[in-house]
Amino acid sequence: MMTPLAIRSPTTRPLPATTTTSYFQRLKPSTRYHILPFPSHPPNNPSTCNSFHLHNNNNFPLHKHQTIHSHRSNPIPGALESDLPYPEDQQPQGLEKKISSEAVEWDSLTAKFAASANIPFLLLQLPQILLNAQNLMAGNNSALLAVSWLGMLTGLLGNLSLLSYFAKKREKEAILVQTLGVISIYVVIAQLAMAQAMPFYHYLVTSIVVVAGLILNFLNYFNLLNEGIWLFWEDFITVGGLTVLPQVMWSTFVPYIPNSILPGALAFVMAVAVVIMARTGKLSKEGIQFVGSISGWTATLLFMWMPVSQMWTSYLNPENIKGLSAISMLLGMIGNGLMIPRALYIRDLMWFTGATWASFLYGWGNLICMYCLKSISKEFFWAATLGLFVWTGGNE
Repeated sequence: MMTPLAIRSPTTRPLPATTTTSYFQRLKPSTRYHILPFPSHPPNNPSTCNSFHLHNNNNFPLHKHQTIHSHRSNPIPGALESDLPYPEDQQPQGLEKKISSEAVEWDSLTAKFAASANIPFLLLQLPQILLNAQNLMAGNNSALLAVSWLGMLTGLLGNLSLLSYFAKKREKEAILVQTLGVISIYVVIAQLAMAQAMPFYHYLVTSIVVVAGLILNFLNYFNLLNEGIWLFWEDFITVGGLTVLPQVMWSTFVPYIPNSILPGALAFVMAVAVVIMARTGKLSKEGIQFVGSISGWTATLLFMWMPVSQMWTSYLNPENIKGLSAISMLLGMIGNGLMIPRALYIRDLMWFTGATWASFLYGWGNLICMYCLKSISKEFFWAATLGLFVWTGGNE
């Protein structure tokens, strides 16, 4: 039980957030403080409206990483949660305002980068869709074998799971990106099914999951969905992701390994058992939190397997490489690259991992394969390579 300690502000007006930081830095300059908005309920004592509440588990004196609540409606940017670079008596004048201003600017800038990723993601599969349509109308169905349906399926399921992840976090730019990814990849999968490059049964099941997932995610985003239904959907994508991931990874390398459903079946049994234990309270608090994070990481791993499957298909069937669109690979590299700064700014490891992997392997990695197989020009490849490394180097 945390014990609050009220300290009267020396002024009759609420102190600004930066002044609050400076005030407690004087208490212990080497300590890292977190400033959070005060809980929504009013304080028990109205006379403490201009006070600051310090919470820790051991009362006073305070220790590192304690939380400071101030009566302010606007939270302090995360970039200010670190120690100040100067002692209190040596801080340059206006330093705190400068840090706060830079944090706001970076927040706005990275959000704009993430929003601008919608453009390449909107066009991402369009070149591939047009190329597939051209081959279908010409009766050249074998050209569509250059596109790995397993890779597309993992990318689709990964985008759908990440859509649920970002819908919970209310990241509008990422929600739109994942939605565009689901819809565009589904169109490609439909073309593969038409060309009999994907089993029809797999396509039918995929269609049902996609339609249900889009409807449930957007109902939940607008708070129109029952909480029990949403929990069931979360459990479904957790079990589904854990089942599909090892099965797809195994099936990618068939016929070099025996064709078997054993990996998916074993993963399904384990996933169902873990989810049931979590929902019935048989796991510890840490275990329940771990289960809650599985779906997000499984989605990222599914998304990360997409380029691996595609490059393996290109290796097995180099003669069909002309059926793969280099523009789609370039757009994938650009779109995911634009998401990296936002993931770094909000310190989302999962988002950063997925975006970086997709930019380098899905985009640049497939361009390497196409360049080695002489499907694209030297100028195209090296221009894309230079742009990628200049952009990622600038984000460090």
